[in-house]
Amino acid sequence: MKIAVFCSSSSNIEEKYKETAFELGRWIAQNGHTLIYGGGSGGSMDAVAAGALQENGAIIGVIAEAILRMKRGSSLPMQVIKQATLNERKLWMKEQADAFVVLPGSFGTLDEMLDVIASGIVGEHKKPLIILNQDGFYDLFLQQIAWMQKEKFTPEIKNYQPHVASDIEGCIELIKIHKTR
Repeated sequence: MKIAVFCSSSSNIEEKYKETAFELGRWIAQNGHTLIYGGGSGGSMDAVAAGALQENGAIIGVIAEAILRMKRGSSLPMQVIKQATLNERKLWMKEQADAFVVLPGSFGTLDEMLDVIASGIVGEHKKPLIILNQDGFYDLFLQQIAWMQKEKFTPEIKNYQPHVASDIEGCIELIKIHKTR
């Protein structure tokens, strides 16, 4: 299974987020899955790749030219897929991944997550997306979704629904469930 992980490249984040990313990367590799991630250096990105690397896992970094120009490419992926733009990077990851995990992150992470959700809602794919709501990181985002539904800006979503886990153990259980489907 190819698992795309959307996460932060900020090295200023708290250590607990990097530790969770590292643990997820280790689990992905230990279970014979391939990690697909943004290929940038720093923060959760380096941590998830380092976890997979520690277990000799397959790691694919998908990186946009703008990130390379900023000299923010990671040396950890075994395979680097260069894309001209962030949009092309998202498209490649969305096409290649079998499942998506969203760790705490910033604008890029939200962009990737929302793209997967929106394309799932309109039926472009049925691949699972798991939001790791570590320490309530995405509580306000989840409240916003509920508010949009209450105010009828979004229809009741029946054909595609993101899954939410409150910790790494719950996230891994959701991945296992979807692997068997």
